[in-house]
Amino acid sequence: MQSRAAQRKLANGIFVGLCGLATAIALAFLVAILWTLISKGLSGIGATLFTIDQPAPGSKGGLRNAIVGSLIMCGMGMAAALVIGILAGTWLAEYAVGTKAGAIVRFLNDVLLSAPSILIGLFVYELLVAPFQGFSGYAGAVALAFVATPIVVRTTEDILLLQPAALREAGMALGAGRALVIRRIVWRAARTGLLTGGLLGFARISGETAPLLFTSLGNQFYNANPSQPMASLPTTIFQFALSAYDEWQNLAWAGALLIAVAVLVVNIIGRILARESHLS
Repeated sequence: MQSRAAQRKLANGIFVGLCGLATAIALAFLVAILWTLISKGLSGIGATLFTIDQPAPGSKGGLRNAIVGSLIMCGMGMAAALVIGILAGTWLAEYAVGTKAGAIVRFLNDVLLSAPSILIGLFVYELLVAPFQGFSGYAGAVALAFVATPIVVRTTEDILLLQPAALREAGMALGAGRALVIRRIVWRAARTGLLTGGLLGFARISGETAPLLFTSLGNQFYNANPSQPMASLPTTIFQFALSAYDEWQNLAWAGALLIAVAVLVVNIIGRILARESHLS
C-alpha cells in the first residue's frame, strides 16, 4: 500500500516537474525575444522615427509613412470588422442558437478564424487588386478586416451568451421589441466585452504582413490616400530586415519594438476591461 502511494507521489512529482520545465522554457523564449527587441530596437526610438519618412539606402530617416499607413489601414479594417462582427455575433447569440444555419455560420467563422493570413491576402488580391490593376490601402484594409472579423464575431457571441436572460425578459416585459432590447439593454450590459473583442482584433492585425504584401504593397513616400499603394509597418520591417544596410536594419528593429509595445498595451487594456466586466 505504501509502495503504491510512493509511486503516485513520484508520478505526480514528475508531472509537476515537466509542467514547470515546459513553462520555464516558454518564458525563456519570451524573455529572449523581448530582450532582443529591446536591445536592438531601443536605440532607434526617437523623435525622427515619427517625423521623418523612410530613408534612401545608406541614409538616416524614420518610419512616419509606415506608421501613418498602418494606422489608416488598421482603422478602416477595424471599423468594418466591428460593424460586421458585432452584428454577426449578435445574430448567432440572439437569433440562431440551436439552429442549423447558426451552426453552419459558426463553423465557417471558425474556419476563417484559423485560415492562414496569406490566403486571405491572395483572395483580396484577386478580388480588389487584379481587377483594378493596382495596389491600394483600401485593399489592405479589406484584407485586415477579413482577419479581424472572425475574432470580433466569436468574442461578441461569447459575451452576449454570458448575459443573463433576465435582462432580456425584463425589457420585453416593459413592452419593448427584441431588437430594441438587444440594442438598448444587452449591448449596453456587454459593452466592455465587445470593446475587448475589438482590441483583440486590433492586436491581431497590427502585425500582419502577408495580406498587406498582396494588397497595399508598400510605399516609400508619405501617402494618406487609401486609393494608392500605402506603406505599413509590417511590410516596411520585412523589407528593411532583409536589406544589407545598417540604417534600414536599425529601423526594422525599432518598428518591430513599436508594434510589440502597441500589442502589449492593447492586450493589457483588454485584460483590464475584461476583468472589470467580470467583476461587474
